[in-house]
Amino acid sequence: MNLALTSCFKRAYVNTTPLACIPSNLNILHDQVFFFSLAPYLCQRAIPFSTNALYNLLPLDANLQNTNEDTIMAAFGSLFMPKMALTSFDGQTWQTPKMVPSDSISLHPGAHVLHYSSTCFEGLKAFRQADGSVKIFRMDKNIARLMQSSQLLTLPSFDPEMLAQMIRDTVALFAKDVPEAPGSLYIRPTHFGTEPAIGKAAAPSLQSMLYVLVSPVGDYFAGGDRALRIKLEEDGMRCAPHMGVIKSGGNYASAMRPILEAKAECNADQVLFCPGGDVQETGAANFLLIDGNEIITKALDSTFLHGVTRDSILTLARDLGMQVSERELSVKELLERAAKPGCEAALSGTAAVLTPVGTLIYQGKEHSIGNGGIGQTTLKLRRALNDIQWGRSPDTHGWLTQP
Repeated sequence: MNLALTSCFKRAYVNTTPLACIPSNLNILHDQVFFFSLAPYLCQRAIPFSTNALYNLLPLDANLQNTNEDTIMAAFGSLFMPKMALTSFDGQTWQTPKMVPSDSISLHPGAHVLHYSSTCFEGLKAFRQADGSVKIFRMDKNIARLMQSSQLLTLPSFDPEMLAQMIRDTVALFAKDVPEAPGSLYIRPTHFGTEPAIGKAAAPSLQSMLYVLVSPVGDYFAGGDRALRIKLEEDGMRCAPHMGVIKSGGNYASAMRPILEAKAECNADQVLFCPGGDVQETGAANFLLIDGNEIITKALDSTFLHGVTRDSILTLARDLGMQVSERELSVKELLERAAKPGCEAALSGTAAVLTPVGTLIYQGKEHSIGNGGIGQTTLKLRRALNDIQWGRSPDTHGWLTQP
């Protein structure tokens, strides 16, 4: 069966992509739709997705008719399930969480978040297991980090079990729509200040909203399994040093311009921020250097985000007998090690998982890492993580949670 989408749906479907890039129809084969990339550097690779979810996402006035075969496409994180879990804090108590339409939020124009960026969020995933069930990966760790972010932004505190149940309920509601491997269901808990008070630039919001939004996704970086090009930036930093440990939208916004400039100037995929020569993190992921049997990455401090995927990869590396060195790494040492045959580098994150880095761009010169391609250790570590996430290997660390 084939479905034709109206221009109305095309506008609503990927509102950040030119309409000319979106196909006018789609092909449904064996009750699955295959999603591919539209964006130039964010993508999804062929992830099976239940058509039931597609029907839920179509607007009421969508025109369904037989057409020629084609493929539907969506940029990473641009397709959302129709409902989300939501609760709010009125200054005294949290409301009982409920399922609401995903586009149902209403904010006063004076809301604290709109003026003083009192917002934080998390990113975690649910995976289709080898036996067909669905499991959530490291939910407790992500909830703990959101609680820490909320505390550091002086947002109202919340019961971690309340959020855990919101996540479980949302994933359970759309369990049948969780993509098969290599896809997953991306989970985005978000907490922000809602008090209408534009005079509180130096005071916290006493009211807030917390919701859990989900999106079926594939791979984050375009090109599938290819090594990324990363520009080293010594003159700037991703965010203010005391804010690095917070997963806040403002940190991503402050890194956006340098990343876009690096893309335009040297065709870089990302920027690795190295203020004063100290190798820290990229705009959206942690950085890992792999030299033989050793993984080197920056020791945890307040200047950068403490990645859950980073922690998972380092744990698995230790399980495999690798030496894990969490310490300071200078640009000088990075470039010296990168020149060695067999050296590798990768970015880790919920969206990126473990993505290889093949080229470092420093002061206008390109430096290959090892052979400039995809390292075998990077692939081995990513496979070890994926095998646990998709239920192909035993979950010896207790990382998976049933919805």
